[in-house]
Amino acid sequence: MSAFPQGRIREYIDSLGPAQRTGGLAVIAALARHGAQMAFGIPGTHNLEFYRHLEPLGIRAVTPRHEQGAGYAADGYYQVTGRPGVVITTSGPGLTNAITAAATAYAESRPMVLVSPGMPLGTEGQDMGQLHETKDSSGALSRLLVWSRRVRTAEAAAQAVVDAFEEFGRKRPGPVHIEVPLDVLEGPWLSELPEPAVLPEPVVAPAPVAEAADLLRAARTPMIVAGGGARGAAAELRAVAERLGAPVATTANGKGVLPEDHPLSLGANVRLAAVQDASREADVLLVIGSELADSDLWGGRIGAHPGQSGPRVIRIDIDPDQMHKNLRSDVLLCTDAQAGLRAVLSQLGETTAQSPSDDAGGPAERAASLRQRMAGDFDLDGILPEITRIVQDAAGDDVIIAGDSSQVTYDGTVHALVARGCGQLLYMPGYATLGYGLPAAIGAKLGAPERPVAAIVGDGAAMFAVQEIMTAVELELPVLFLVVDNGGYKEIEAQMDERDIPHIGVRLRRPDFAALGTAMGAHGVALSATAPQWREQLGTAVREALTADGPTVLGLTL
Repeated sequence: MSAFPQGRIREYIDSLGPAQRTGGLAVIAALARHGAQMAFGIPGTHNLEFYRHLEPLGIRAVTPRHEQGAGYAADGYYQVTGRPGVVITTSGPGLTNAITAAATAYAESRPMVLVSPGMPLGTEGQDMGQLHETKDSSGALSRLLVWSRRVRTAEAAAQAVVDAFEEFGRKRPGPVHIEVPLDVLEGPWLSELPEPAVLPEPVVAPAPVAEAADLLRAARTPMIVAGGGARGAAAELRAVAERLGAPVATTANGKGVLPEDHPLSLGANVRLAAVQDASREADVLLVIGSELADSDLWGGRIGAHPGQSGPRVIRIDIDPDQMHKNLRSDVLLCTDAQAGLRAVLSQLGETTAQSPSDDAGGPAERAASLRQRMAGDFDLDGILPEITRIVQDAAGDDVIIAGDSSQVTYDGTVHALVARGCGQLLYMPGYATLGYGLPAAIGAKLGAPERPVAAIVGDGAAMFAVQEIMTAVELELPVLFLVVDNGGYKEIEAQMDERDIPHIGVRLRRPDFAALGTAMGAHGVALSATAPQWREQLGTAVREALTADGPTVLGLTL
C-alpha cells in the first residue's frame, strides 16, 4: 500500500522524543501508511507541525503560489497516478482559498484529502479575534464535500485518515476534510497508528447480473455509455464491448476508458446528437459509472425521454443514488464498475457478435457509420480542434493535456484528443471552474514525469492561475503552457449576442503571455494563427518545449 516502507514509518516514530510525537505526526504518519507520496500546499503559521514530518516520512512537499492551485494540482496528480491528492493548508484564508478546488473534486467524483489546522478546542465560534479565525470551517466544508470532520484528539485525527481511504475504496469517491485544532495538532499523541483501511471484495448480487447478461446476450444493437466511474475497469469494459460488438461512447471524465483508436470507440462525444440518437435506437443500453449529466449532454439526452419507448437500460454504479438519475433504468447493479463488468462478462458466455475489426457489415461498420453521423454534428476541422491535434502529433500519442473551462477545451481538446487511456485529458466538465488547467498540468507532470504534459487553455482561464507558472519554473518542469488568446471571455460574449446584450466586461486586456513567461523564468514563445506557417511553428514549439530545461509559455493569438 505504501511506497514508503512500513518499517521505516515505525522507525521514524520511535526515533522521536515526546515533544515531536504530536497530532501532526499522527496525521502525516497515517497518510504515509496509506501510500501518500506528495502533498500540495503552502506552509503557514498554524500548519508547521504537519510540515515537520513530511520529508522524513517520504512525502514530497510541493508549494504552489495559491492554495486553489494546490487543490487543482492534487487533482491532476490523482488522475495520472490513481493516488488520492493530499492538500495541506493553514487555517482561515489558506483553507478557504482551497475550497473551490475541493468542491471541483466533489462535482467530478474524485478523491482528495484536505487537511488543515483549526481554532483550539473550546474556542469554536467565539469570535475571539485570533489569527485566521473562522466561524465554522468544518461546518462550511461539510456542506460542500463528502464530509468534514473536526477531530478532538490526535488519535481521532489518525483514524480520520484511515476512514478517508476506506471511503475512497468503498463508495463513490470524493474529497474529505480533516480539521485538527491547534492544541491537538501541537499536543501529544500517545497511541499507536491505527490499522490501515482494508477493503473487502465488492459483492455483486447474482440476480441482476443474470438478468443483465440475458438482455445483453439477446441484444442485436447494444450500446455502451461510460463515465468517470468506469475508469478503473478499462480492461473489463473493452472485453464486454468486444464480446457484444457494442459501440462505446464516453463522457469527458470517462474519456479514454476504451482507447479512442479502437474500432468500437465513439470517443468522448455524448453531447453530439448522433450519439444521443444512437442511444435511443439501441435495443439495450449499458450505462457504467455516469450520472448522464447535462454538463456532458448540453441540453440533450441519452436514452428515451420519459413516456417514450426506448432501449432497455442496464446501470452499473457504486452509488445507489445514481441508479435512476437522468434516465430510468431496468436492471441495476450497485457495485463498482470493475466488479460489475467482471460478473456480467462471466455470465455472457460466447456471443455471435462479429470481431470489432470486421468491416463487412458487423460491429465495426456500425460504429464507423455512427462516427460518420457524428461528423455532421461537430466540425473537427475547426481551428480549436486543430490546435489539439497539432500538439498531440508533436508530443506523441501518450501526451497528457490539461484543459480548462475554455472554448479550446470543450470545443477542441475534448473531441480532438485521441486518448489511448484514462487520464490523458484533465478536465472538470461538471464544476466548470476557471483556473484549473495550469496547476493540474503541474500535478500531472509530478505524478508522471516520464510523460509529455501540456496545458491548453484560453486567455481568460490562464489569468485565473497565471502565478502557477512560477511553480513550474521553480520545479524545473518541462510543461507546455499553451494560452489560446481570443481576447477575453468569447463564449460569454457570444451568449450576450444571442440575448441582444451589449458586450459588458468580456473584451479584456491581456498581457503578452510569452513575455510574461520569460519574466517568470520560463521559455516564452509568441505565435499568431494569422501567420502563414503557424501550424508548422506550433509543432516545432511543442517539440522544443517538451524537451526543454523548464516550462514554456506559448501565447497563440487567434
